[in-house]
Amino acid sequence: MDALLEWLSQTPLARWMQNEVWAFPFAEIVHIFGIALLVGAAALFDLRLLGVARRTLSVTFAVRYLLRAARVGFVIAVSSGALLFLSNTTGFAANRAFQVKMLLLLAALANILIFHMGVYRGVARWDNDTPTPLAARLAALFSLGVWFAIIAAGRLIAYI
Repeated sequence: MDALLEWLSQTPLARWMQNEVWAFPFAEIVHIFGIALLVGAAALFDLRLLGVARRTLSVTFAVRYLLRAARVGFVIAVSSGALLFLSNTTGFAANRAFQVKMLLLLAALANILIFHMGVYRGVARWDNDTPTPLAARLAALFSLGVWFAIIAAGRLIAYI
């Protein structure tokens, strides 16, 4: 693993991130924008699953529009996060908050997969003005909590 981190830290893109004065701040700003788009859209979707706007917004409509925005935010956040990582590969890899953030990100992705492969398959039965199944509400609560924890761990990276 150390050899891979060392190799990554010597790539031209990593060198640019390490030496260009505005590279890190710009990547960080883009990262925050991506997180805002991702978590904002995901949180709105989770709130719909928890019953907010149940009578006016179908779950399939929310999936179509909110999760599309969340996917765009995810791509932006991961791409800019990779640039940030390249600025200090060994430092980030050794940072406990970064490690926790990556594990939480895996948990968030697993939650998404479980939701879409499980309870969402029966969305036609509870799409409009029907109480959301318990499994979907639990997935939404977990999602809100894990995204909050990801943001917290991300902020703690600078302090640990």
